Amino acid sequence: MEFDDSLSTSMGDFGESTQDLEIPESLPMMAVRDVVVFNYMIIPLFVGRPGSIEAVNEGLSKNKLLMLVTQKDPTKDDPEEKDLYSVGMVSMIMRTLKLPDGRLKVLVQAISKARVRSFQQQKPFYRVEIDLIDEPEAGEITVETEALMRTVREQTEKIMSLRGLLSSDLMMIINNIEEPGRLADLVGSNLRLKIAESQKILETIDPTERLRLVADLLHKELEVSTVQAKIQSDAKEEMSRSQREY
Repeated sequence: MEFDDSLSTSMGDFGESTQDLEIPESLPMMAVRDVVVFNYMIIPLFVGRPGSIEAVNEGLSKNKLLMLVTQKDPTKDDPEEKDLYSVGMVSMIMRTLKLPDGRLKVLVQAISKARVRSFQQQKPFYRVEIDLIDEPEAGEITVETEALMRTVREQTEKIMSLRGLLSSDLMMIINNIEEPGRLADLVGSNLRLKIAESQKILETIDPTERLRLVADLLHKELEVSTVQAKIQSDAKEEMSRSQREY
């Protein structure tokens, strides 16, 4: 489990411009590997599978919207319905670039969490019916929630410092977020977790519960990072001592 600074920079824009966008119930769907896409995340995707390219082209020809879901086994080249998580993100196609090898580089922004209700077609690309998942109102921030948010911010800063990945830009964004759900999504997306763990964060709808889950994962990571830093420090000291003796 490590922090992924490349994802943190891609999530720097937490704009509201897509909040009032009308999202249809039927959308082309693309399966993604090795990443769980979180709300408001802006991420580049390299698209090479024929069905995925067809789905992107279909989205571009209509409303630029695409349903992104993560496949459970990233090694499967042609995932079936059972190989896909049902909860994912409706995403806006922002830019596309055709690469020399025939693949597409696609920049997307996640705009709304949704659940796949049914598969309408599988060829030449997946088309699905979806149900949007509304984020519950966080309500008034209690003392307990405020303490939890402060803990998550502090743990994030400590872990990134231990990893040598401390980013003042990311920390400024984290410190300015006042909604527990958004804080959970941003921090959670920057942890290199197992796919199943990231998906669990995504599927936890209640904002405070989602933040609590992220806090538990941060606590474990902080323990691991602290021990790892000590091992590296001890090894460096031992090497330095051996060189002096030689």
